Amino acid sequence: MDFGLKGKVAVVTGGSSGIGAAIAEAYAAKGADVAVLDLVLAPDEERIAALGTTSAGFACDVTDETSAEMAITRVHERYGHIDVLVNSAGIVRLAPAEELSLAAWNTTLAVNLTGAFLLSRAVGRIMLAQGHGKVINMASQAASVALPEHAAYCASKFGLIGLTKVLASEWAGRGVTANAISPTVVLTELGRKAWDNPKGEELKTMIPTGRFAHPQEIAAAAVFLASDAADMINGADLLIDGGYTIR
Repeated sequence: MDFGLKGKVAVVTGGSSGIGAAIAEAYAAKGADVAVLDLVLAPDEERIAALGTTSAGFACDVTDETSAEMAITRVHERYGHIDVLVNSAGIVRLAPAEELSLAAWNTTLAVNLTGAFLLSRAVGRIMLAQGHGKVINMASQAASVALPEHAAYCASKFGLIGLTKVLASEWAGRGVTANAISPTVVLTELGRKAWDNPKGEELKTMIPTGRFAHPQEIAAAAVFLASDAADMINGADLLIDGGYTIR
């Protein structure tokens, strides 16, 4: 029960920064070969190189069907198998619903939901052919409760939970499980900038644990779900929100 990932190949979208980077680093530390997929890799080449010589970065626009399929083809050609997919690429565009632009809505849905579908479909075909695999979707507490000014984000994350459950239902009998992780605010670099203010302090008072999450705490859950110890977990949404959604 050491939750080791030695011999596994893991694809992590959005893996060059934020939560995705923390997951990629944790997977590499547990022995996995990590394929980092991101729109722009150049600024984070050193971070990707630090994952080890068997890990690599692949440019990918998760919203583009051709780009997604080509990236996964390159990963599969390099490693010969894919055991874990983490859909971590995501964006947020905030505004009151009556002011939210159609462009902001479409972009949010394209990255957070359509992107996860395109990658899950591309990797899922490989996993189903090989008879095993794990899909892990990064959702949010915004997939369980309504948050002000989060119309597009909530819609995308609620949809992602629905997608996760359908994949779990359709694929588990063929050896491929699907689960989601739903964090509260996570103190990535962007998270610190967005919530280091009175609004953030007020939000902390609504979380029973009284604080936000650290990237490594989310990565730890992703390691568990990717490991053989989680083989019986399927269709779950693991909330890492300090109890925010229980009230």
